Amino acid sequence: MAPQASIANQSQQPNIVYILADDLGYGDVSCLNENSKLNTVNVDRIARTGVKFTDAHSGSAVCTPTRYGILTGRYCWRSKLKSGVLYGYSERLIEPGRMTVASFLKRNGYHTGCVGKWHLGMDWAGEKDNYDVTKPIQNGPNSVGFDYFFGISASLDMPPYVYIENDGITAAPDRETENKDFKGFWRKGPTGADFKHADVLPKVTEKSVEYIKQRSETDQPFFLYVPLAAPHTPILPTKEFQGKSGTNAYGDFVLQCDDAVGQILDALSRHSLSNNTLVIFTSDNGCSPRAEFDELEPLGHDPSYIYRGHKADIFEGGHRIPFVARWPGKIAPGSTSDETICLTDLIATCSAILDEPLPSDAGEDSYSILPALLGEERDKPLREATVHHSINGSFSIRQGKWKLNLCPGSGGWSDPRPNKAKEMDLPPIQLYDIENDYAETTNMYEKYPKVVEHLTRLLEYYQTSGRSAPFMR
Repeated sequence: MAPQASIANQSQQPNIVYILADDLGYGDVSCLNENSKLNTVNVDRIARTGVKFTDAHSGSAVCTPTRYGILTGRYCWRSKLKSGVLYGYSERLIEPGRMTVASFLKRNGYHTGCVGKWHLGMDWAGEKDNYDVTKPIQNGPNSVGFDYFFGISASLDMPPYVYIENDGITAAPDRETENKDFKGFWRKGPTGADFKHADVLPKVTEKSVEYIKQRSETDQPFFLYVPLAAPHTPILPTKEFQGKSGTNAYGDFVLQCDDAVGQILDALSRHSLSNNTLVIFTSDNGCSPRAEFDELEPLGHDPSYIYRGHKADIFEGGHRIPFVARWPGKIAPGSTSDETICLTDLIATCSAILDEPLPSDAGEDSYSILPALLGEERDKPLREATVHHSINGSFSIRQGKWKLNLCPGSGGWSDPRPNKAKEMDLPPIQLYDIENDYAETTNMYEKYPKVVEHLTRLLEYYQTSGRSAPFMR
């Protein structure tokens, strides 16, 4: 049974802190990878005092679609964005009136904050090639349920390079900057007078800690969403972390992200909030090639662990991600779950925690993972099936051990890329037994046509019916 909570008893409602790394691979977290060369002590601390999931997935293999799914509980391919990602000046993606995790929790008495990388569009003043970033921003995070926002509009390699606080920037641009280095890459664009790319991760950490302190001075429960802009490019570890991992700059940057997690955990402890706070740490998709795999491989470190592919791909490395959670007194310390979960599941999970149902037009692809968090035994999986999407809009559907990829090749950036897969005349359908072939090496679509037919029809049903999750939570 879900714990009971109500507005009349807000002090018993858990605070929720959701930390989202950017382009962090499953194998980059040491508690999930026995061969990891990166010692992520703070992410491991969450796992040691809570639960780690070994079969967690993002709905997409790239940034924007995953973030849409986290906040709305809806697969992004149902929105107007059918492939790719948004950019720094892109218009809002979350539809007017659509319920988000933030608006749902706010409706139920929570203060809601977002600190970090938004990447879901916002409406800047002006028009393409002539935006005026100094004027108020419309339809940003504050319009979809967040009481407070501090951060950047999109990825740290996408202009404009300005800090945004609520609906305005903190300092006007005073220069244009660009970095063409492979790891430190960012596109040319206007840069705020108070903005340095290498300072963004420390600043987001600082503001998150500050938010926790402010909320500790009230009795109101809070939801803090911390979408980090790292270890995505530009890979810019500060001096304190340079060389710390013993691998390369990417490894150092991962450890700096881990330190940010530690500072947030320490802030919760310092303000006596740990015992009534659910902390979740995860990543938006798999690791990017910008990590320089050829540098990491000789050291024995694989950001994708044992899985095929990486960011952008339909293969497991594109969307199987680290996911750990801590909630003292609720989640058993040091536990492990092999339940298949998806990042779209947050809003239904919040609904179950508060024992407040979602309306029928919200969280269409969201399942509550509360039973898995609490370690409840079940005789069937929580999710009926899970749909994945690659950067070019290719679909995959997973049910139990079977995974059907509806494209030849990776559908993304790893070999064989879409054009090469066509040149090779690869089958347009791939069926893998993930339990026994986690590296997706043996295509079994010809051997199991009934499985292919079943999964294809189920995906078609999800697409046409408008939802994959049941109405009743």
